[in-house]
Amino acid sequence: MSGYDQAARPPPPPPKPDSHEASRMATPTTGGNSVPPPPPPPPGYGTRRRRAAAAGRAARHARLGALGRRLSGAREATQARLLATHALERQWRQRQSDMDHALAPFSPAALYQALAHGVQEQAQVCQAMEDSFLDGGRGDGGGGGGGEGGELLTEREVAEWVKGYREAKVLYYQRQERKERWDEGRVGGWR
Repeated sequence: MSGYDQAARPPPPPPKPDSHEASRMATPTTGGNSVPPPPPPPPGYGTRRRRAAAAGRAARHARLGALGRRLSGAREATQARLLATHALERQWRQRQSDMDHALAPFSPAALYQALAHGVQEQAQVCQAMEDSFLDGGRGDGGGGGGGEGGELLTEREVAEWVKGYREAKVLYYQRQERKERWDEGRVGGWR
């Protein structure tokens, strides 16, 4: 470096004292009295502060560790309860399914279907009784009513047949009336 370069440069500014040093160095005067600088800290003051801070950190660490263990225990207990709840839910769904399956024949749709089937079945029974009487057939395979066998039914047999036929017709009309009431919505509790 040449001497010219050094001469052209301005000298560096003096270092500024930081605010703490400046407040210590300044000697404000109040009425001619100067304020003395604060006394230096007692020996071991920094060590005590460090020890107190370390003890505080250790206490916080121990407390956080205890809280972490409590949290882990609570999390495990909650997980166990959640698994137990899921198992109970599966059992409940299975029981609900079994109950629905067991009660399916008593559902309104199944009852209506059974009622309609009962009406048709009873109508077929009545028709079969009429056909067997008109064809002259007997329950024991013999002729009747002037049919193939040529034997006439006795009055007692005719009375029994009429009684059975009336009972079958009454049952048919009752079932038919129930179905009609259902169709008209006059059956309470099903809709």
